[in-house]
Amino acid sequence: MTRAALITLNSSDDPVSNLAETLSFLTEAADGGADIILTPEVTNCISTDRTHQRAVLQLEADDRTLAAIREFAKLRRVWVLIGSLALKTNDPDGRFANRSYLVSPEGEVVAKYDKAHMFDVSVSDSESYRESAGYRPGNRAVLAHTPLGSIGLSICYDVRFAYLYRSLAQAGADILTVPSAFSAVTGAAHWEVLLRARAIETGSFVFAPAQTGAHREKNTTKRQTYGHSLAVSPWGEVLFDGGTEVGVGFVDFDLSVVQDARSRIPSLTHDQTLEVPR
Repeated sequence: MTRAALITLNSSDDPVSNLAETLSFLTEAADGGADIILTPEVTNCISTDRTHQRAVLQLEADDRTLAAIREFAKLRRVWVLIGSLALKTNDPDGRFANRSYLVSPEGEVVAKYDKAHMFDVSVSDSESYRESAGYRPGNRAVLAHTPLGSIGLSICYDVRFAYLYRSLAQAGADILTVPSAFSAVTGAAHWEVLLRARAIETGSFVFAPAQTGAHREKNTTKRQTYGHSLAVSPWGEVLFDGGTEVGVGFVDFDLSVVQDARSRIPSLTHDQTLEVPR
């Protein structure tokens, strides 16, 4: 059996204080025997203020959170999936990257993935997002082969695009990661059903650590996230639900369950090319 730890965070717009809390939960997870620890999307900073982001975010090479978590992984000999970090880039348009990292027990970055699908939506008359205004989308899928299994990386809004996960599973992914900062409104309606669907469709474990609660920005709260970090089995069972409180949750898993689910329903091998009338 392999033990995963999912961390639920309530990140603010201050990367320094966020890092201190994240390291505390990472320590708790490692002390609990985790082989792999997963943090949510934008672990380092949640902010709706682009000017503030430009002041506090860093380039990948300089990012304190990435450096500290790499050092932690090496010290504790544990895999860490940093759900994502908001980072400056050298792009001419000045947009940031929303980048997920898989860090080995040697402290090495073995895979990184830039969120491909941008959350440009109007949830209601009072709640809308234009992620593409501040973040540039990635353009490639990422699969990492590790001793714990093959891990397909994704981030939050990606979960609505089933073809990404099907492609990752057909390429060999046993585990799909969906770190998120899901809207409270859409989370209540869609979070669990989407994650369970991705697990069932692909016969994969799905690990989805989440941000939760009201997020502090300059001593106010401007954004609310749903929480409920989830671990789902290849058969679609919810193995762990972190609720709405910050903290660490553990789930033990066996990759033989992946092969069992896929042998019972081998839908990954049943694709058909169909003409669509126009």
